[in-house]
Amino acid sequence: MARSKKHLGRYVDPRTDFGWKFYFGREDNKILLIEFLNSLFHGEKIISDLRYKPVEHDGDYEEMRRVVFDLHCIGSDGEVFIIEMQQLFQEFFKDRAVYYTSRLINKQLARGKKGSDYYLPEVYFIGILEFDMDRNGSTGISRVTERPYFYDVALCDKLTKEIFYDKLGYKMISLPLFNKQPEELKTVMDQWLYLLKHLSTMDRLPSFLDKRIFGLIFEIGEIGKLTEEELMSYEASLKHKRDAESVFNSAKKSGEALGHAKGLAEGLAEGERKKALETAKAFKEMGLPIADIAKGTGLSVEEVEKL
Repeated sequence: MARSKKHLGRYVDPRTDFGWKFYFGREDNKILLIEFLNSLFHGEKIISDLRYKPVEHDGDYEEMRRVVFDLHCIGSDGEVFIIEMQQLFQEFFKDRAVYYTSRLINKQLARGKKGSDYYLPEVYFIGILEFDMDRNGSTGISRVTERPYFYDVALCDKLTKEIFYDKLGYKMISLPLFNKQPEELKTVMDQWLYLLKHLSTMDRLPSFLDKRIFGLIFEIGEIGKLTEEELMSYEASLKHKRDAESVFNSAKKSGEALGHAKGLAEGLAEGERKKALETAKAFKEMGLPIADIAKGTGLSVEEVEKL
């Protein structure tokens, strides 16, 4: 037991399913989640209390499951938040985020409801991502922003940029893109993200983190205070995370190697084509029949005629 605890470090890693639930999924520690959410909303919303709905595990297969919190937040308008911690890249992640919010919105209307009263509470999706969403995703468009790790998404008019519907939002943090050093931490959100990334390697509460906010995490998060059952669950969760990371990194390296090989093959093919065009042009200047040139070089008749 002692050897395992030493091997695991001093504090529970919040970037595991066990750690995420351990710090943020318990009613007696909900002040931590409230503080974290308020740091992301940065005054846009102020949560004074929240109620947990049953914790879900999303995914049809064990290896796909991730912890999902459904939360009813008590604030200015009684907002509803979906909280998810995503450990690794997941294909169609944006589709899944929209699906989660759609499912939650659908639950707000009672079945068999009649009339035109479709008033809905505010719904937000919050994702803590262990991947670069753009790099793995998508558009190839570089986001020019001082906070490339933070996505604050809303439904808006593409022409005027005005918010079309202000009761649906997506706030996502891409942890791999958060690389600030202690002296660069300017906001409470900065401190939270630094903590999420580095808590598992710390041995004490550092002076650059606000003790009033983060003191409780360091108080409850010591691995030495876990029960035997909790320690076993944490070790299993940590192993699952590391195994998933290993599979993901191997797949990434294989993909990069495949991409390199594909690029090399395309380069060789382009070289062969250039050579064929040059040969066909020389034959055409010699007056050979176009059909024979096409057959001999592998080009089409149309390509030879254009030379």
